[in-house]
Amino acid sequence: MARVIEVKSILNRHRKRDDWFLDDYSINPYYGCSFNCIYCYIRGSKYGENMEKTLSAKINAPQLLERQLGRRAERGEYGIILISSSTDAYQPIEEELELTRKLLEIVLKYRFPVHIVTKSPLVLRDLDILKEIDRSAILPRDLRGRLKGGVIISFSISTLDERMAGIFEPGAPEPQERLEAMRKCRERGFFTGINFIPVLPYLSDSDEELDRMIKTAKDYGADFVLVGALTLFGKGPSDCRTLYYKVLEKYYPHLVPKYRSLFRIFPVPSKEYRKSLEERAEKICRKYGINCRIAAGEG
Repeated sequence: MARVIEVKSILNRHRKRDDWFLDDYSINPYYGCSFNCIYCYIRGSKYGENMEKTLSAKINAPQLLERQLGRRAERGEYGIILISSSTDAYQPIEEELELTRKLLEIVLKYRFPVHIVTKSPLVLRDLDILKEIDRSAILPRDLRGRLKGGVIISFSISTLDERMAGIFEPGAPEPQERLEAMRKCRERGFFTGINFIPVLPYLSDSDEELDRMIKTAKDYGADFVLVGALTLFGKGPSDCRTLYYKVLEKYYPHLVPKYRSLFRIFPVPSKEYRKSLEERAEKICRKYGINCRIAAGEG
């Protein structure tokens, strides 16, 4: 059961729009996450210790958002709000508390566009509100004509292999459930895609696996595919770098030397690896005729 906490702010304004997810703002209704993904970058921060056990609901989030978003709307400071930048807004506790749904009602009231990033089919519950947001949201001027509506929904997947997903994402819905949920969103007319972020080095990043993942996304109706590399932060016992290596040592010990060579002392893989991953992903996206960016004319 989640703890109930009160916070001082809920709407985060970014210095500049994110190049990948196109968000100008972000909202996270919860601290911690019961999906318990081993690679989650938040595990390298103060919010990432014992993520499942310290799950907290920001119970006063709707009241805060009413004030904060109202002020932004008065000034005409419209921008895309990313929901779930550091924790999934549709983890199981949301079914009971409906915090995310309450926040979406306020977003609808003030006509802001949103980008939902999730691993959960629970987002389907809120397609009624999201459909209204899609119709009525005011897009930033430079994105008008590049996006067809006010809602983006993307599902995060690191591997299509069910066993591997169970190892690295032990509390999350299975990849197949996410694909089915994305297809349903697409059938309802939403702009949807898959975030293959992070792909796992030497596990789900081969040419064959990338081809399979991107083709599958296309087959399920995705409008776009984003492919991104793994990051491993921190040196503490609860940090993702530490936990990820423990999992490797248990299930894939032969890969540990390769990972140490790939990451060395840095939280990201080598520049050569990241460049190769981007180029290979773009080539496969062209092969299947699917966008490797969210907005047309981007990048």
